[in-house]
Amino acid sequence: MTSNVSVVPIQQANRDLKQNNDGQNERRNRRALVDIGNLVPAVVETGKPAQISRPVTRSFHAQLVENDKNVKMQKPQTELNNGEVPQKTNEQTPKRRSRKPSKSLTTVLTARSKAACGITTKPKDPVVDIDESDINNELAEVEYVEDIYKFYKLSETEGGLQDYMNSQPDLNAKMRAILIDWLIEVHRKFDLMPESLYLTINIVDRYLSVKRVPRKELQLVGISSMLIACKYEEIWPPEVTDLIAISDNAYPREQILTMEKTILGHLSWYLTVPTPYVFLVRYTKASLPFDSEMENMVFFLTELGLIHYSVIVSNTPSKLAATAVYAARCTLKKTPVWTETLKHHTGYYEHELRECAKSLVSFHECASETKLKAVYRKYVNPEKGAVALFPPARSLVAEGGGANE
Repeated sequence: MTSNVSVVPIQQANRDLKQNNDGQNERRNRRALVDIGNLVPAVVETGKPAQISRPVTRSFHAQLVENDKNVKMQKPQTELNNGEVPQKTNEQTPKRRSRKPSKSLTTVLTARSKAACGITTKPKDPVVDIDESDINNELAEVEYVEDIYKFYKLSETEGGLQDYMNSQPDLNAKMRAILIDWLIEVHRKFDLMPESLYLTINIVDRYLSVKRVPRKELQLVGISSMLIACKYEEIWPPEVTDLIAISDNAYPREQILTMEKTILGHLSWYLTVPTPYVFLVRYTKASLPFDSEMENMVFFLTELGLIHYSVIVSNTPSKLAATAVYAARCTLKKTPVWTETLKHHTGYYEHELRECAKSLVSFHECASETKLKAVYRKYVNPEKGAVALFPPARSLVAEGGGANE
């Protein structure tokens, strides 16, 4: 009878048995691992070292040493003196040192860099996001407003107004002041937009800087400049007949229209210019807290500056606007006088504005006494907060400025 069980050959069985015996012999001959530097003696109370059969890390070794110190410190003194009262010694018990977390190299270098730059603490006067409330207002152009004002700053530098009075033999700064004062009065009579006034004065100064004008035509230049500005800014600009009437029929219609064309030709029809007004809107908004009293005071001081030729020719529109905000804050006793937010948005430091601010404050002091009172009459009105009646910041003139550097 044939069996289905397969028989393993004898040679194969012998080979398997030999391999098993060799493996067992090899395991018996293997030596146990000895101390290769990873074992440390543990100190116990008896002082005898004991072998530890587990690898010791650096932290675990430190822990063992610390425990040994604690055991020695906690051992009662009575045991050392055989039950007698322990005697006082001059030796003091060593205090346990608390391990301070180590600082990384990056932390150390960062701290040293801040200390070298004077940045040791957080600024007490952080820059405020003045556009946060207008994030959903599409007309505020929050996404582009910073770039727009950077362009304004660049444009005013490229097309800055030069000293032109020496090239006008028939004119002087006093005549110009009389003209600007009259134009401010006309602007108030017609109840025009503030943009129109600032653009009118800008057109007058730019035209006088490139064209000689006889004295008898100075008022004509002013009327024609206001006509151009109103056509550019106003929805319903005044008609030519209205300008003729308010100038007491000094010039006929044809002469006004001819001067209008002449001015536009000499200015190459370039009317999109950064006047002080565009900077005033931004800088007044950055003067926190913002209120109507502050706004009226800023515009009052700015228009006082517009009348004086020396202020216009020696300061850019942005600097005049920033100075008006600074002088207004001094007048209204705002603290701090100049904030980090204003410094950020205007680009001017306080010391850069003081000289011009002194001039504006001096104009404020004599506003009610001078012959040119158009600005004073405009801002003594309660509708403008009667800010012309506020006492001027005499301390700014006497002591040389505010408290902040």
